[in-house]
Amino acid sequence: MLKNKCLQTLSFVATVLLVAIPAQAQTPAPSAGQHFPTKPVRIIVPFPAGGGLDFTTRVVAQKLAEAWAQQVVVENRPGASGMIGAEVVVRSPKDGYTLLGCSPAEVSLNAALYPKMPYDPFRDLAPISTTALYANLITVHASMPVRTWQEFVALSKRTPGGIGYASSGTGSTQHLTGEWLKRNAGIDLLHVPYKGAAPATTDLVGGQIPSGILGLAPLTAHLKSGRLRGIAVTTAQRTATLPDIPTLAEVGVKGFDSSQWFGILAPAGTPAAVVAKINADMQRVLALADVKERLASQGGDAHYTTAEAFGAFMKAEYTKYAKVVADAKIRVD
Repeated sequence: MLKNKCLQTLSFVATVLLVAIPAQAQTPAPSAGQHFPTKPVRIIVPFPAGGGLDFTTRVVAQKLAEAWAQQVVVENRPGASGMIGAEVVVRSPKDGYTLLGCSPAEVSLNAALYPKMPYDPFRDLAPISTTALYANLITVHASMPVRTWQEFVALSKRTPGGIGYASSGTGSTQHLTGEWLKRNAGIDLLHVPYKGAAPATTDLVGGQIPSGILGLAPLTAHLKSGRLRGIAVTTAQRTATLPDIPTLAEVGVKGFDSSQWFGILAPAGTPAAVVAKINADMQRVLALADVKERLASQGGDAHYTTAEAFGAFMKAEYTKYAKVVADAKIRVD
């Protein structure tokens, strides 16, 4: 009798174990992104400190660090129109701990301008989300006798060689916007490239050059002081920072818009769960009132997208600017 009871007990225990083991095996493992990050994250900014991309990335990085309870280090790696810093990220481990704070240059513009690049921006980088949009602004020195787009066009036609306009450099969104306008909007313009927005703004405010197509960030204070005058923004919508300045479409120039947009990318091959986690946290950060206020103080609008939408946007930007580059036969050294 005792032997039978022992056998029955052992049989019951074995049955329980057989049932329990498969149940335990079927418990899903934690997602690769569930606990991300567990160590400091590095965001490479491929341009010098102090510019619009650097400012925007640092605002977002600070809030991500708070959300993650981890250090988020912004590291500037300028050079070669952003390609040096971008390549650092492309060659980094595909784990989400090295990210790229990106602008149009190293993603959509360089692919249209350079026959050879050290990486393929659409194959080697994974989009996460945009962070902000900054309008490009067509602006003139306050001494210029123009206040509207129509007056600007009329003056350009009376100016031998066209009105000189400053951009932040050959191949920038501002330069390519001017080239598109020359061919499609009946205006005579002469491109004067600068090595960055800061020196271009200095000469524009000083009256050394009569007009500019530049990102809004360095211009805001000078517009408010009256030293510069805004003619039109080149984005599809008016900017909240300067709501009284019309868009190109509103002044009759349709079919083209441009912005200085920024975002975050990861090396291609980064686990989808990690990309999704960063994207979700960025959505929350970009919705914060103080983030919106800080970006607006420099002329930017906080802007979140899904990873898929950001990828499609980057490709559309490349297609748009590649046509301008081809039509204008733009070459870069």
